[in-house]
Amino acid sequence: MYGSELAPWAIVLVAGACLVLFGGVWLGGTIGAALTGAGWHPPAFALTTFGTLLTEGTGKLWPDASTVGVTAGIVGLFGAVVAVGVLAGRRVMRFLSRPKGLAGRRELASMCPDGIAARARDLRPSLKGREHLHPDETGNLLGDLEPNGPELRSSFEDVELDLMAPRAGKSTGIAVPRVLRAQGAVLLTSNKSDVYAVTRAEREKTGKVWTFDPQGIAHTPREMWWDILADCHTIEGARRLAGHFVASVNDDQSKKDFWISAAQNTLTALFLAAARGKASVLDLLAWLADPADRTPVDLLRDINMTAMAEQLQGTVRGAVETRDGIYETARQCVACLLDPEIVAWVTPDPHRPQFKPHQHVLTQDTLYLLSKDGGGSAAGVIAGLADATMRAGVVAAERMGGRLDPPMTAVLDEAANVCRISDLPDLYSHFGSRGINVVTLLQSYRQGSRVWGEAGMDAMWSAATIKLLGAGLDDADFVEKISKLVGQADVRTPSISKSKEGTSRSYSYRLDPVLPADKIRALPKGTALLLATGVRPALIRLRPWYKEPGAGPISAAAKAEVAAITERATRSWAGPAATGVEDAVGRWQRDAVSLHKRAAD
Repeated sequence: MYGSELAPWAIVLVAGACLVLFGGVWLGGTIGAALTGAGWHPPAFALTTFGTLLTEGTGKLWPDASTVGVTAGIVGLFGAVVAVGVLAGRRVMRFLSRPKGLAGRRELASMCPDGIAARARDLRPSLKGREHLHPDETGNLLGDLEPNGPELRSSFEDVELDLMAPRAGKSTGIAVPRVLRAQGAVLLTSNKSDVYAVTRAEREKTGKVWTFDPQGIAHTPREMWWDILADCHTIEGARRLAGHFVASVNDDQSKKDFWISAAQNTLTALFLAAARGKASVLDLLAWLADPADRTPVDLLRDINMTAMAEQLQGTVRGAVETRDGIYETARQCVACLLDPEIVAWVTPDPHRPQFKPHQHVLTQDTLYLLSKDGGGSAAGVIAGLADATMRAGVVAAERMGGRLDPPMTAVLDEAANVCRISDLPDLYSHFGSRGINVVTLLQSYRQGSRVWGEAGMDAMWSAATIKLLGAGLDDADFVEKISKLVGQADVRTPSISKSKEGTSRSYSYRLDPVLPADKIRALPKGTALLLATGVRPALIRLRPWYKEPGAGPISAAAKAEVAAITERATRSWAGPAATGVEDAVGRWQRDAVSLHKRAAD
């Protein structure tokens, strides 16, 4: 019964195949004959023509053409048809394999080239009246919409949060392109020199490059200094700076114990006294080393900060165990300033230019903030300078009428390790409204929760108008939540039933996740799930800098910069008294053995 139903379709299929085969031979042979100079003389389109070709060859049908030319025409035509068919099949398969329920071109029109250009004219007064705009003047490149584009960009009032595992494309697909394409001032934090090496030469063409590298990440010589006490003339500024140092040693801002809170209050008073009393950072460290030193109390009283002076004096006069515990916690928070190599970057130096955040935000200059993570890092200093620069951008925006033009770009790479700004989640939406494009790069949602707490990370997640989720997210609970946010779609399931009367087909519908948790976790490298405010999620393909037009000169400059970093690192490692790296290693090993012996004695 079933075979008899398929027989008519089999006949149609065979007849169609024969027609396509004969038509291809007829047309290909005629084209081949015409191209070889025999003219356009097609034979009759009949079944007898095909029989003649099989029995007598091409000479009977195209007498003035060579057999080679006719055969080449036939083969070429069938090859072209097969190639077009393969390409079309790939496009169809890619379209069919794309999860249903994700946003498409129409829903993302405001992020497509025309929509984002119109938005840029509204946000940037300097662009009004200009007919043609460079794409980088209209917004920040995110990537290409899967499967076939177009490119998508965020506006200059969007703030972004990107979560991707290591080596999933954060640097090559996000950090480097943002720095290279930035229209205004740039701020970048990192614990590696890769983004710096790729972008430094290009940014030098745009403006001055400031490199703040107190721990020798890129082994750059010290060519700048920043007055760390410049914003500590007010209680708010002093408290913010103290908070950055506290955050660098406190793993969870939502769990401040007594010692952490008391240490922050003490550091606030000391920073304020040093700034208003025109003391140095070294003086402040001396005050911390000797709690009985009354100098900071007297300085606070001299500037009529009586309440702050009394509070600090109360801490000093308290129980010895409590006082020593508070001061020891405070000393641990600013322990990085005990390193002369670090403190030299934040104390006045008449032989080097001073970095001034309020001037930087009005230029097209670039500030690289590099620091190691872990013990002994300069994370507190890095966070303080980054915060001072972004707050300077807010002040400049207010003077401009509300928004920076051109906008400022702040890429906070490894923000959870080297740039722990305690109230960053609360400032996120505020930065966006001021034309400060903040991009925070984290390895996972949980990493951010450890730094800002669950409430803080939830606030940052909610405030970010653009969120990119890349490959390698292994937090099962978080990925399951994302799957629910992406939503569900109707899936049609066919059912076939057979009976004596024939075969019947019916369909049922069920709701399935658009992107199950396992598919989100297994996103290929170089792709990301885009969550933009007001539209359904979309799947995009990141655009690494090395695949863009003009990447050749940038790559060559990057290689030269890496070679220079390597040379500086070798010189720094070897030291002036060593003849080579081996001598330096041997010297350090001997010193280590000597130290161990003295400790044992």
